[in-house]
This record gives sequence, C-alpha cells and structure tokens, in this order.
Amino acid sequence: MGYYPHFPVSTQRLRLRPFTRGDVDAVFDYRGRADVALYLFDSALSRDECAQAVQQRIVHTNWAEEGDKIVLAVELSDSSRVIGEMSLIWRDVDARQAEIGWIFHPEYQGRGYATEAARAVINLGFYGGDIHRIFARCDARNSPSWRLMERLGMRREAHFREHARYKGGWDEEFIYAVLQREWQGDNQP
Repeated sequence: MGYYPHFPVSTQRLRLRPFTRGDVDAVFDYRGRADVALYLFDSALSRDECAQAVQQRIVHTNWAEEGDKIVLAVELSDSSRVIGEMSLIWRDVDARQAEIGWIFHPEYQGRGYATEAARAVINLGFYGGDIHRIFARCDARNSPSWRLMERLGMRREAHFREHARYKGGWDEEFIYAVLQREWQGDNQP
C-alpha cells in the first residue's frame, strides 16, 4: 500500500507543499537557531547543512514502504513565506501507524499555525493514507509542543523518564497519540 498525496494542501491561512531548492534561506532562518534546535536531535544547522537538509526533503513526498516520510514546507498563503515544516513518517505498515512532527520559526509560534498545519497533516494520514494511529513525541520540557498535541485531541500515552542520553543529559520524553476513530468529524476534509 503506497500513498501518493496531491500537493499543495491548503488550509485557511497556510499552504503545505513539497520543499524546493529555493527554500534554503527560509529553512536556515529557523533551523539555524539554537532555540529551535534545543529540543531537536541535532544542533542548530549551518546554511550548508540546511541546503543538504532541504535537498533531502525534496524527495519526501510519498510513502512506498515502511520508514518513508512525507515532509512538507509550511508557508503563509498570503505571502508564500515558509514558516516551518511538518512531517509524517510511516512507522508500521501492518499496524498502520505513523508519527507526526513539526518545526516552526519562533516568530510564528502562538498564532495557531502549527495547530492548523498539524490538523491538515493528520487528515492526510487518516483519510488519505488510511492510518489507524498517529503518534507524536517531544521532550517533556517542550510545553508548546505537548500543548499542541493536547489541542489536537491527542492523549498522553507515556512519559519516559531518563530513558536515554540526550545532548549531555537525561532525556524525558512524552508520547501522545490519536486513533483514526477518535479524530473529530469536524476535522475531516
């Protein structure tokens, strides 16, 4: 079962689309920041590293096999400015499970853009990709991220305490999830 969605995906204020080579500077604008990298697995990226990351993201537009990713640039509809990115990773084919993730420029946080984009990506997974369960994870200290998960109607399923080493310390991680049957009807496309 492959999944080859049509892009862009439009919401009230956003367009979610595949990355292009022209997105390097916009990605560097947020991925080059230490405050953005604080809860990511990697450190702040150089411009060259951002160029490589964008090049890798360009091909992540569909699922053909387990582990494949859909990674989309999130841009404002009225200005075409890229303000972040969304990912949906096909984690388990048999159990029909996917992991959602997001990274947004701090200047655009607190305005509902991440919630709007995440709803659109969850719809892609549930109604286009026929996913049964979508989960997300974050550092327990990253309250904007876990609060977003709660706004989406996801439930906290786990709190892993000191389960791994992360950037010189112990990692505390929350896992949230929502099932397709729990996803609210008003979220359907």
